[in-house]
Amino acid sequence: MDSQLQPRSVTLAFPHSWEAEILPKRPLIKPLRCYTYPREAEEVERGAMEVMVRPARKAVKFLATFALGFADPAAPTGVWSCPCADDLCAVAGGYAYVVNTLEPAKFEHLAFRPVLEVGSLLKQNLLLFVGHQALLAWGARGEAWQTRRLSSEGLRITEVRGDELHGFGWDLITDREVPFMVDLRTGDTFQAGSGESMR
Repeated sequence: MDSQLQPRSVTLAFPHSWEAEILPKRPLIKPLRCYTYPREAEEVERGAMEVMVRPARKAVKFLATFALGFADPAAPTGVWSCPCADDLCAVAGGYAYVVNTLEPAKFEHLAFRPVLEVGSLLKQNLLLFVGHQALLAWGARGEAWQTRRLSSEGLRITEVRGDELHGFGWDLITDREVPFMVDLRTGDTFQAGSGESMR
């Protein structure tokens, strides 16, 4: 899995129609178009990630302000291209947003809070989000799938082999790591090596 956890990085693994620059701070002179994600956020400026976005097709650039989730350095912060070329994924302190750069008022705030890792799976055309207990995949048409709960607390991804993702989840009852496999085409999960569904 190609995961990028560098602070405030721009990862462009997928073809994209836009350009984006993560700004060190909010500009003194704001552009005509400004959007805040999520819209209802309070005190969004505190630690928020400011991104200047230049969409395709001669659309007017806009300033995107993404509310910070957590100030923990383990929570990723950055911008990723998406399977849909017009979409932009921004993660600010583990809060993940997918924005339509041609219609910036249209966005999704992902359910995982926080997202702990982001990976670009080019073969499957998926952007993968790792949470504390499950995985969520984002495709060209939006959310492709979300796994069942794979861990009591914490996931460790070990490899992607073809359309299979392998990893370990922590089981609170037995106090040990349990291996799992995820079918990247469907999000179905299996006990690693057994072929049995983990439903």
